[in-house]
Amino acid sequence: MGIPLADLWLLIIAFLLVLAVVLDGFGLGVGLLALAAGPRRRALMMDSLEHVWVPNQTWLVVLGGMLFGAFPRFYGVVLTALYLPLLLMLFGLIARAVAFEFRAQAAEKAPWGRVFAAASTAAAAGEGLALGGLLGGLPVQGGRFVGGAWDWFSPLALLVAVGVGCGYVLLGAAFLVYKTAGDVQERAYRQARIASWLVLAAAAAVNALLAARYPHVAGKWSWGPQLAGVAVFPLLALVAFAALQWTLRERRSEVAPFAAGAVLVLAVFAGGSAALYPYMIPPFDTVDMAAASPKTLRFMLVATVLLLPVMLAYNLYQVQVFRGKVGASGGGYGS
Repeated sequence: MGIPLADLWLLIIAFLLVLAVVLDGFGLGVGLLALAAGPRRRALMMDSLEHVWVPNQTWLVVLGGMLFGAFPRFYGVVLTALYLPLLLMLFGLIARAVAFEFRAQAAEKAPWGRVFAAASTAAAAGEGLALGGLLGGLPVQGGRFVGGAWDWFSPLALLVAVGVGCGYVLLGAAFLVYKTAGDVQERAYRQARIASWLVLAAAAAVNALLAARYPHVAGKWSWGPQLAGVAVFPLLALVAFAALQWTLRERRSEVAPFAAGAVLVLAVFAGGSAALYPYMIPPFDTVDMAAASPKTLRFMLVATVLLLPVMLAYNLYQVQVFRGKVGASGGGYGS
């Protein structure tokens, strides 16, 4: 007996979300860190992203398109219920793109560095608030959102937004460890260490609130046959956290902190998702209810099998071409 088609598509969407969170997330994290950086450090941070932020952001576009086709009910409810935080995210992403393009042509580049930092913060806040609003539960009747414009706003949404921001800062700092040197790299080591503790604390608090809000989540975290299905993720998160602390302390590899940080963030995300399953729009709509028809899902599956390898190959080639560190004078890639 194979995996149900709707569940297979949920895994595909989760895979795309993972790519979007890790690849675009470290860029947003660099932007968050740039808020507290001076003009020279901020310029170096932007240089580290200059050739990778566009292809990385395409995964967010692909994710939106796949959600529209595979889970149209989810797409419709989320865009209706969460349009305020999603608009904040979109304005942030647009302003960030403008900052990169205008900075490349401007004689005075410092103002566009400040726009980049502010826009990245807005985009990260929008993503975190939207996720928090979804996790907090949306009122749905007959497949339609029946609440108000601010029903998503809650202490849980704020906490999730803070946790998402800490996760992005962790990925951004780990990326700067790999891409920079000198004082920027030294600060990134410290920032990654602090952010990792905050990610762990935020994850524990969010999962506790979800267990208090949803009985089926509390049941999975209680002693019983379902516990093994979710307990593996916090255990993986703790292993990744320990590995991250070791790599930040020993400094034997400049790539290892990013790998360990990515596993930590993804284990936290997967643990919460597994606890909420099978609900896609808690506490009303399940994965099966939100999915498109089997005919649509099968057609999309063929297109996805053809598309994904091309996009992954392009991203790997891009990483290979722009490997190495950015120069202190800006814009250059060394060995």
